[in-house]
Amino acid sequence: MSTTREIVVADIGGTHARFALAEVEDGRCVSLGEPVKMQTSEHASLHTAWEAFGASLGRDLPSAAGIAIAAPIAGDTIKMTNNPWIVRPAQIAQRLGLDAHVLINDFAAVAHAVDGVDAAHLMHLTGPDDPLPDDGIISIVGPGTGLGIAALLRTRSETHVIATEGGHTDYAPLDSVEDRLLARLREKHPRVSVERVVSGPGFRTIFEVIAELEGRDMPKGDDKALWTMALEGKDSVAEAALDRFCLCLGAEAGDVALAHGPGPVVIAGGLGYRLRDYLPRSGFAERFTAKGRYTSLMRTLPVKLITHPEPGLFGAAVAFAKEHK
Repeated sequence: MSTTREIVVADIGGTHARFALAEVEDGRCVSLGEPVKMQTSEHASLHTAWEAFGASLGRDLPSAAGIAIAAPIAGDTIKMTNNPWIVRPAQIAQRLGLDAHVLINDFAAVAHAVDGVDAAHLMHLTGPDDPLPDDGIISIVGPGTGLGIAALLRTRSETHVIATEGGHTDYAPLDSVEDRLLARLREKHPRVSVERVVSGPGFRTIFEVIAELEGRDMPKGDDKALWTMALEGKDSVAEAALDRFCLCLGAEAGDVALAHGPGPVVIAGGLGYRLRDYLPRSGFAERFTAKGRYTSLMRTLPVKLITHPEPGLFGAAVAFAKEHK
């Protein structure tokens, strides 16, 4: 007889930490509660943020959890990639009062979400408008504070989620504008990874290069203000920078598809979701398929975008449900 279990789910990124309660049953997430979002800069650690979440609910937290963090899950001490928190896996259960938990990479959680959502949460972007296959490999690519990449391998009998650090592979420019972009980034970084371009912070450098090329002043404001300006479509330089970002994302998504299979791709991440209406009318699709001798093959690959509002939390719940079925 199946039983429903309540758990805590957490999705810890570079900028935000999200927490929620979820219910799992028979290897599935059957419900996800209202998320609580915190700034990681306002808390010293996972433990203190966890306590703040419990205080916000005014109740004791369940003794089971699915926790996703934006870092490789390896070693005794995990240093978060884009925030200063340190996580010690061996101490999680004792410090958080847990009798069962899973700790996974944040994009492994998104891959679990892709495996667990229904078709209504997978928006078609380009390529054939076919459902994701039940057998084969699916790549997940998601720009946010960093660039997350994972793979979902489905077989007839089971699924496997493969966490990667593909966002830290080398960036490859494809035209003279991107040559300028690489040169600008090399002034700051001896090695330029694709995450330096295809991420929230990377957009500022794209904007700076486009503004310099046009002889225009760089507008004031933080990264959020630049993104808002671009998405509002009221400034030609901002629009050009946004389309360039989509070109770079398309090129990277195509490279990942080739490296993993090739197979279908799902775009995820906070920025992926914000760009869901813009990507289909940008140069994303052209760059995704522009792979020389493999262009015809790339045109046969479906590309989707996950529209679930909290894929990291949902995926952490799915991962726990599968582990503790």
